Amino acid sequence: MHEIDYRLAFQHAPVGMVVSRNRTIVACNEEVCEMFGAPAQALVGQSFSVLYPSVAEFERIGKRMEPILNASGHYADNRMMKRVAGPHAGESFWCHVTGRALNRAAPHEAGIWTFEDLGARRTATGKKDQLTPREREVAAQVMRGLTSKEIGKALAISHRTVEIHRARLMRKYAAATTAELVQKLIAG
Repeated sequence: MHEIDYRLAFQHAPVGMVVSRNRTIVACNEEVCEMFGAPAQALVGQSFSVLYPSVAEFERIGKRMEPILNASGHYADNRMMKRVAGPHAGESFWCHVTGRALNRAAPHEAGIWTFEDLGARRTATGKKDQLTPREREVAAQVMRGLTSKEIGKALAISHRTVEIHRARLMRKYAAATTAELVQKLIAG
């Protein structure tokens, strides 16, 4: 039986993979490079913040995931990410992000993360670029199938505030139902 070369498996995995240390990219595979439009040498050593629509969103999500990583050691959500370079540089897209902390007590110290482009290369443009950071957070939770009360609890806001953001999303995406909204969010 042949020995498995895990570096080769990491490099050619069908999903984007990143090894991180203190929210900085230590290693990334080819799928991440393709997804974000940048070569590995442009991403390695960079803060994850370069992959987010804004530094504020990077900080907000980092604070939100820390207690979850402390408790369970893993975290997953759908969120807006940003292409770094290439012909689509600066474009936003919906991404499913999953991570595992290697040390629960210090969850950002080191981790392994996967990234899946939910829009299959379709980008969020037009009215969708006008989403506020909070609308993007609510949209990500709606895509998980959570109720307004569950979203409110997850984001530490009232369910009435969630309902206002959900109504704005429905208007911006011209969606008549939550199912239609989710479909349009995924389609980008």
